[in-house]
Amino acid sequence: MPQGDKSSYTDKQKRKAEHIEEGYEDRGVSKDEAERRAWATVNKESGGGKKSGSGRGHAENHESSRKGGHKSGTSQSHATRSAAAKKGWETRRHQSHA
Repeated sequence: MPQGDKSSYTDKQKRKAEHIEEGYEDRGVSKDEAERRAWATVNKESGGGKKSGSGRGHAENHESSRKGGHKSGTSQSHATRSAAAKKGWETRRHQSHA
């Protein structure tokens, strides 16, 4: 099977990859990068394409889907954090003199 061939994937895996890809594109990721990330996620969760034979399956881990959409480190900007720290300092300074 040539690299990039998706014929060995189930319909469900293909639908899942398409859905993940759309989510990445909505967040501004390029088409090619979104497709690459989507298939990487499907492979990580299900272990790749469908495999024949008894006892070859194993449980899927959906941790990567759960984390989707939660971009790390974007809860506060530097300016917001800095302003909050200055406000806290002023509050503590005033309270210590009271």
